[in-house]
Amino acid sequence: MRVNSVQIDEVWARVYCCNRNTERSDQGDQFAFLAMSRESKLIIGYHVGKRELNSAFAITNELQRRIRGRFQLTTDNYTGFRQSIGGVFYNTIDYATLTKPFYNPPEEAMRRYSPARFVGVSKRRVFGQPYPKLITTSHIERQNLSVRHFNKRFCRLTLGYSKKLMNLRYAVALYVAHANFCRAHSALDGRTPAMAAKLTDHVWSVEELMGGGY
Repeated sequence: MRVNSVQIDEVWARVYCCNRNTERSDQGDQFAFLAMSRESKLIIGYHVGKRELNSAFAITNELQRRIRGRFQLTTDNYTGFRQSIGGVFYNTIDYATLTKPFYNPPEEAMRRYSPARFVGVSKRRVFGQPYPKLITTSHIERQNLSVRHFNKRFCRLTLGYSKKLMNLRYAVALYVAHANFCRAHSALDGRTPAMAAKLTDHVWSVEELMGGGY
């Protein structure tokens, strides 16, 4: 497929227990890495795993397999993204990073559940010629909000977390399929991302998504 602008971000979840209580790689902190087209809102690729270089390469390779031609890519400033994207795409795409620093004033440091204050935006060209107005991660961050809203496993401070890594991966796969083919967007004039990307001509029902029955 061909796209103009892609954004990648990761959203946190946990499996079985907190990170400090295990040394197993399939437990503790896990992340769903999502790559989304800005225009069609289509989730082009995803990967569930630790926030490490192997995961960054996994989501980058998903893009390489599925996108043809040159496109613009924006991520946050995670080092793994810069290494994997540089290794897979160097100078064949237009790549930039966007950093959003946050700050907790000393008087608010003890307010554990309050969000830190947003203090600015820093944009950086990594390679290629990225168009400045397309250097944003706002669309994929909005997708992260939908992930947390529609999938209990990603909600913080609850007992809804996955007990096995494979269950989390199944849940993400189902979410991505539903978001792409079944969920109509007002920003797309009532079409689904798959319709906007010309992968289908109608909104799929859940029954159709599941292959004709439950």
